Amino acid sequence: MDLQKENNELKDLVKYYEMVIKNMSAPIIPSIVPRTILMPIAGIISTDRFELIRTKALEHAGEHRETECVIFDFTGVQAEDIQTFDYNELAGELTALNSSLKLMGLRPIYVGFNPRFVREIVHAGIQVDLEVYKTFRAALKELLDEKKKNLSSK
Repeated sequence: MDLQKENNELKDLVKYYEMVIKNMSAPIIPSIVPRTILMPIAGIISTDRFELIRTKALEHAGEHRETECVIFDFTGVQAEDIQTFDYNELAGELTALNSSLKLMGLRPIYVGFNPRFVREIVHAGIQVDLEVYKTFRAALKELLDEKKKNLSSK
């Protein structure tokens, strides 16, 4: 096989795998709660990753106007996944994600934060105004309870 052709095929394969990784790093999953989606977050957190998450959530909301709530599940993020990330910068990214979703009329909810992450944010004195639940299940239960209350009051 021609060396140049083999090199081009390998470059194409790398581009394909980069696309697969990018798509997997911010998946969107419909929830059992109507008009609610889940975005599970696992692995290394970075500014680029937050930008991708924000972009995918906003694009989804633009295409699916019925979406009202986005639950971000950080259960899969371990302490070592955020060690190299500055906590002030991380808090800023969370605030930017939260603000952009609210401007679209969405309700952002966060679950599964790592205890070390929470401790470092609080220790640094960083103020982050987020709606947070301990688990995905607790957030879903709250949303379902709210839906029941809204239906019974009509």
